[in-house]
Amino acid sequence: MCAGCGAELTTPLSQVALPVHARQTYGNGAQLPVLMESGTFAVDPDPWGGPWRMWDEIDPGEAEARGIHAPVHALSDGTPGASVIAPGDVRGTRLIPEKRGGACCGLDGADGPNMACEACDLPVATRVDDCSLWQAVRLSPDAVHRVPVDGAHAAPLSWTELAKKGEKTPPFEPVATWGGRLGPDHYWSWSPRWEAAAGHALAHLLVASRGQPVNVPDGLTAAVFQRALDALLPAGPPKRRAVLAGPGQPSPDAGADILLVPVHPQTGRMWAPAGPAATAHLVPLPLGVWLWLVSPQPCLPVPASGRIPRDVLRDDPPPLPPGRLFRADRGTFQHTLVRQPAVRSPWLRTILENLTQGTPADLF
Repeated sequence: MCAGCGAELTTPLSQVALPVHARQTYGNGAQLPVLMESGTFAVDPDPWGGPWRMWDEIDPGEAEARGIHAPVHALSDGTPGASVIAPGDVRGTRLIPEKRGGACCGLDGADGPNMACEACDLPVATRVDDCSLWQAVRLSPDAVHRVPVDGAHAAPLSWTELAKKGEKTPPFEPVATWGGRLGPDHYWSWSPRWEAAAGHALAHLLVASRGQPVNVPDGLTAAVFQRALDALLPAGPPKRRAVLAGPGQPSPDAGADILLVPVHPQTGRMWAPAGPAATAHLVPLPLGVWLWLVSPQPCLPVPASGRIPRDVLRDDPPPLPPGRLFRADRGTFQHTLVRQPAVRSPWLRTILENLTQGTPADLF
């Protein structure tokens, strides 16, 4: 509710984990969908938006206290703890036209809160829906208060339930772009969600590698990670072995050094093994991505009759995979890596510095 007048500003919401692609900037002119599922909210623990301070203006002790262990271009001085929701779950607000920001095709939030409470005009939230950004509304933590609602917070699903009922995230999907004279356009691509998930996991994989080569399972897992690991880590033995592990899967053997495990979509906690594998280094993956990796779903042709309308994206026969190798999301990778204490190691710091100097462009 509004901290100024107490007006209700959202529908009842249940808390979930913040998606790893929440800060992703994807492509150029892409129309990304809504970040959060309707009826849910997530808390962003990091500051977001302006004002900004350049790295040379920040004391190293302050940066470390904020969980930043390596140089970045700039840090937000915004208030941490924003509640992130779907735009359709907002109630009782209006847009502030003069707070449009430097957006291209929508709102980017660069000028700060751009939504005000209808009842008292207090700026309460920032709507983001510009091209290449995930659509969301960020409720300002100093202007909006959360209040408990009966029945809005269901008990988290068990890992067994998630393994059976969890929704898989396909690795390929159509990406919409802003339409030209002929209307909306699409292209078939690696999923932006997968690219962000890979950037997040790749940072953890590098930390888990301890500077040694890493092997991941063959197939799609290798297509997503192995090329980047081989390019960023030294060649030759000894090699650390990473395997997929999680609910409903065979127990990993004691020889596995790294486990690629799912993150609970409601609590944000990683699945953890018992027994000999409990000492392995855990690398997080979003549940939908992990489910697809452990049980890929084939693209089966579906019989159809009649003609498909001209403005419908065709799916017969199934579209071919994207015409390029997989690339992890650079921004998500960097955002994650600078928050790992291990990045202070010289070899990891070199990888981070090479992101802007010498890393091959086709890796990210």
